[in-house]
Amino acid sequence: MSESPILITGGAGFIGNHLLRAWVDQYPHYHFVNVDLLTDASNIKGLAVLTNRSNYSFYQYDICNKEQLENLFKNYEFEGVIHLAAETHVDKSIVNPRLFADSNIIGTVNLLELTKQYCQTKSSFNRFYHISTDEVYGHLGLSGCFKESDRYLPRSPYAASKAASDHFVRAFYHTYGLPIVLSHCTNNFGPYQSRDKFIPQIVTNALNHQPIKIYGQGKNIRDWLYVTDHVQAIDCIYHYGTIGETYHIGGNNPINNISLANKITTLMESILNREKREFQKLITFVPDRLGHDFRYALDLSKTQKEIKWNPTTTLEDGLMKTILHYINH
Repeated sequence: MSESPILITGGAGFIGNHLLRAWVDQYPHYHFVNVDLLTDASNIKGLAVLTNRSNYSFYQYDICNKEQLENLFKNYEFEGVIHLAAETHVDKSIVNPRLFADSNIIGTVNLLELTKQYCQTKSSFNRFYHISTDEVYGHLGLSGCFKESDRYLPRSPYAASKAASDHFVRAFYHTYGLPIVLSHCTNNFGPYQSRDKFIPQIVTNALNHQPIKIYGQGKNIRDWLYVTDHVQAIDCIYHYGTIGETYHIGGNNPINNISLANKITTLMESILNREKREFQKLITFVPDRLGHDFRYALDLSKTQKEIKWNPTTTLEDGLMKTILHYINH
């Protein structure tokens, strides 16, 4: 076994897939221990290429099951924890908020307690890195960006559960001295994302000539972050971020939902040599989501200054790679 085990929670999820496939090759001196419950949002097939790698192990564990996790902490002297595991689908949180409270809050507290118990006193322990969302801040009008110091105002059960987990992470830093870092990201996209997410759903519904449903009038604005840019930011923050600090990660690709749907369908018509508006005609407006935030935007200046990271993938390039992935799969 490599001498520096790192616990990755939610490694079979969308971001975790990309992170592990990149890092297992990039960091052979780490041993990556992937813990994932394998929910509907997981993609364990995407990690099949890592099955026989000597510096990778997988455990189908639930982070809400503290006994399962404790066995791992007893068996591995973790150098770090990168906590990606979370329930993330906003619509599902509106239907079943308790599920999000259990996974995102209780699961995080379990990890924090075990990290404090088994890792905090080890000189080799680097940090507990918690990945969060821009949704904890609430929403914005047409101008402005959230800074890391802004107050929280979550407006959905998902956002509330992530806000609570963020507070617990910071509380363990201030109360127990646990070395933590935390980041907030904007909307991720790219290959291998769950098909119930916004961009994959547009692509797959268009391919199947099914309605492309857009909430309200489609005017809600999101910033889109290509997943490999996010993985590079996680790398920088895990290795070079300052303990106790929070960093913002975004794609600098703001666009409203209807414009994004039109852009995707137009690209697909071009790639597949289809008639103009063949896919655009599938766009259908449906009643707006409950508590639908209007706009999110993050100020990236601290991240750019302190860890020298910037997104490099344009929206067009990222969409082209994503569309081609779903066409080919």
